[in-house]
Amino acid sequence: MAEQSYSHRIVDAHIHVWTDDFGRYPLSPGVKEEDLWHPTFTPEEYFSYSRTVGNVRINLVQMIWYAYDHSYILDLIASDPETYAGTGMISLDDPEPDRTMFELSQQGCFAFREPPSALDHPAYERMFAAGAEHQLALSFNMQVDLLPDLGRLCARFPDTPVILDHVCHVGIREADYSEEDLEALLRFARHQKVMVKIGPLQALCSRHAPYLDVLPLIRRVVGAYGAHRCMWESDSGGPIEMEDPMTDYPAAVALIRDHASFLSPAEKDAILCGTAQRFFFRNLT
Repeated sequence: MAEQSYSHRIVDAHIHVWTDDFGRYPLSPGVKEEDLWHPTFTPEEYFSYSRTVGNVRINLVQMIWYAYDHSYILDLIASDPETYAGTGMISLDDPEPDRTMFELSQQGCFAFREPPSALDHPAYERMFAAGAEHQLALSFNMQVDLLPDLGRLCARFPDTPVILDHVCHVGIREADYSEEDLEALLRFARHQKVMVKIGPLQALCSRHAPYLDVLPLIRRVVGAYGAHRCMWESDSGGPIEMEDPMTDYPAAVALIRDHASFLSPAEKDAILCGTAQRFFFRNLT
């Protein structure tokens, strides 16, 4: 059967949202309103520029100042499961982290962002086992120096999906990323269930649209992992902002769709939609 084309859609694999409705969605204890990067970043604010490229589906990554209260993203997912899916957070002190993962997956969260500095914590045994059993991903915002520790877990639980956010920080903030760091990321592709988020382009290399200097990095990452294990992310709502979202967001999509001549149409579709769609929107018919 021919590979399904998703060229009519985009799936943004990583954005953050929050609201100023603190009565309904309170901030975590210890977090103050002045700690927020902006007063709000709601889906409506995101759609004001993302819809310049068409109808976008979104993976909502739990915001740290809500901690383990997922009410906001779960309410959004419940309101429109064809548009929203989620990446949650699990406390390493949760006595049943595997059960919590499964319960959140029943509400549309299929990945869980974890602290990479505590990979020896015993909770990871249960979380990786649950990930393998239910095909739920452990998602890490980490640098390449922690890949050996993560690799030991990947080797022990080869059926557990793992997601590396933000190209594992290769090229983040520095246009002249090291070959050593990139090679470490490329070698990690030997773990067959690992996926890589490509982005945010406004934080990679020179950080300016049209982002053409990111193409060599994308080429090598896709060459190692395959487009079926790569997904595009904008990190909208994140700490590194686009200079002008109305132009920079479509420029990020255009980099892959129009400028990555080394990719086939099917590979472009996989990165911009298919990989994330199959994983995060698995329940859609």
